[in-house]
Amino acid sequence: MSAFIEWLESLNKKDTKVRAVLKRSLAFDPGTHVPAYPYVEPFLQGAEWPWRRTVHYLVAGLWAAHWREGRERTGIPLGRAAAIHQVSSGSISTENRFITLLDADEDQLPHRLRQIAALLKEQPLDFEHLLVGLLRWNDDSKRTQNDWARDFYRNIRAENGTESETPTTEEKL
Repeated sequence: MSAFIEWLESLNKKDTKVRAVLKRSLAFDPGTHVPAYPYVEPFLQGAEWPWRRTVHYLVAGLWAAHWREGRERTGIPLGRAAAIHQVSSGSISTENRFITLLDADEDQLPHRLRQIAALLKEQPLDFEHLLVGLLRWNDDSKRTQNDWARDFYRNIRAENGTESETPTTEEKL
């Protein structure tokens, strides 16, 4: 578990109000809900990189909203969780939302991520993986988006039992 998620878990053990405040912070732009400052700023220790600060507030809020008593603390990556949800629900809207998330820019990302996280409320998400991916979101090569897409489609195939059916070059044409 990442140091940040461990930090949130330790704060939560001392005072469950932490989750309520961080969950409420999702109604605001990341890093602008003043009551959340005592729970995130000490971890950031004055980090000047604005994107890092934004991502930590966003992940903290999502962690709080997604937290469930008795749920495993180690979750699954977002792409895999979305694939499992799509297969179990039989709805293609999951894929559409996931694609919309992958195409989101910095301004759209918090809203899109809140939507997909709410959709996946039954899945235990890996918030460490989410944090690392979001920190790299603006990478020119779109590493995070590509990694998440590969994870989603690989797991769609696995969940549908078609993992061994790799199309040949001729079938792709």
